[in-house]
Formats: sequence, C-alpha cells, structure tokens
Amino acid sequence: MARRLVATLLIAFTALGITTTPAQAADFTGAVKLNNCSGSLVRLPGSTPSDQALVLTNAHCVELMKPGSVLTEVPANRDFTLLSGSGAPLAKLKSTEIVYATMTGTDAALYRLDQTYRQLQQKHGGRALTLSASRPSARSEIRIVSGYWTKIYSCEVDAVVHQVREAKWTWTDSLRYTPSCDTIGGTSGSPILDTSGKVVGVNNTGNESGGRCTMNNPCEVDTAGKITVHKGIGYGQQTADLVACFGPGATLDLTLPGCAVAKPA
Repeated sequence: MARRLVATLLIAFTALGITTTPAQAADFTGAVKLNNCSGSLVRLPGSTPSDQALVLTNAHCVELMKPGSVLTEVPANRDFTLLSGSGAPLAKLKSTEIVYATMTGTDAALYRLDQTYRQLQQKHGGRALTLSASRPSARSEIRIVSGYWTKIYSCEVDAVVHQVREAKWTWTDSLRYTPSCDTIGGTSGSPILDTSGKVVGVNNTGNESGGRCTMNNPCEVDTAGKITVHKGIGYGQQTADLVACFGPGATLDLTLPGCAVAKPA
C-alpha cells in the first residue's frame, strides 16, 4: 500500500526518460490524476446535473488513517487533473471538502468539487462515471483505469475475499484480481469498472514480496480465521456500500437504511 501512496521511484524513472508499459487502447473518460495516486470523477445513480461533482480515490491517498478513524465533510483544497477519453489532460479540478474517508472496513475517500456535473460537462466535456449499487461476483470481467499512469488493466475478479489484512488495517469483502491486473505504485485509487462501465470498486493494494499481513504484503483471512498469502496479487475494495449512504443532492447521510460503512466514533 505504501508503494501505491508514494510512487517516488517510478516518478524518478519517468523524469530520467525511462518509460513505463504503454497504456492499452481504451477509454480514460472520467479518470483523474492526483499528485500521488489515481482517482475518478464519479456520480451516484440518482445524481442530477446540478449536484456538486465528486471524485473517488483511496483514503490512504488522503493520509494513512488510524483504524477506526472516519472523516466526514472536512474542508479540503486539493487539485486533480481530469483526463479525456484518450488520456490527455482535459481540465484542472479543485475540491472543497472530503465528503467521506476511512481505512476501516474499506479504503475509500470521496472529495466534493467546486463545480457541478453540468458545469464540468459544459466547460470541458467532462463526463462522470456512475457508482454501481450492485456488487461484482467472482469471474466477472473488470478494468482498472489508472489516471496517474494513463494505463488500463484488464482481468477478472478472481474471488471476493472475506477479509484482507495489511499491517494494522482490515478490509471486508475485498476483490482479488486475476494476475493480469498487476497494478503498481500510483494506481491506488483507480476505479474498478464492470463491463457496463460502472464503478464497482477502487484499487488499493497488492502483495509485493510474499510477506504475511505486513505493509505492502496483505494477506487473506477467511471466516474460520485461516490466513493465506498470494504473492504478486492485487486487491480492490467494493464501493456499492457507499451508494446507500447518500441522499438527494449527493448529501452524505450515514443514518440511511443500508448504509453499512464505518461511522465516526
């Protein structure tokens, strides 16, 4: 996870003219680049053009939050670069607040922008991706779209894991990828898309060296407490639970029925 938060070596390679694997020929519509991670411009299923736009990324791209910590509606001035379908920079975006962020149970953060979906469409032609209220199943096809590297990974959900544990954090119902989604530093926060193009998750970590439940080496824990390790395999966190936590106007309401994400203490 830390390597996904700070891609210093990879950035240095780029500065020296050492290029990464070329992006696949696919669509980067809605993809967002942060200074240290990837992200996506997203909308809720019930969002309207007049709602303030949202950006989805990982909570660890905000900060390494303590277990049990939850941020809601915290003022935040952060810059993002929205990409066009070809992967070229389309617009500079700015946030006004962190709507929600936690590394407890999941690893997700939502920023609210200073523009509406209508303004982004009219000014820049920017289109948001829709957060799906449905959960992906094992063997379903997915794409992971990295705005940081303008690279798209294609693979399948290998399994939905009861728990993924990394250092002091535990995430539930995580998505394990098949090997072709070999995500790297800077891909943290990338949206996980189903075959309809809707967002079903957010990429967040991978086991680098075969370590057991340590930083950058997450392990899996089943319902009986058995621990397994999959070296070189990546994971993401489902986002369907977030959909149930928003009311009209993309207003966060953690008391809504079906809202099962971590709540502030």
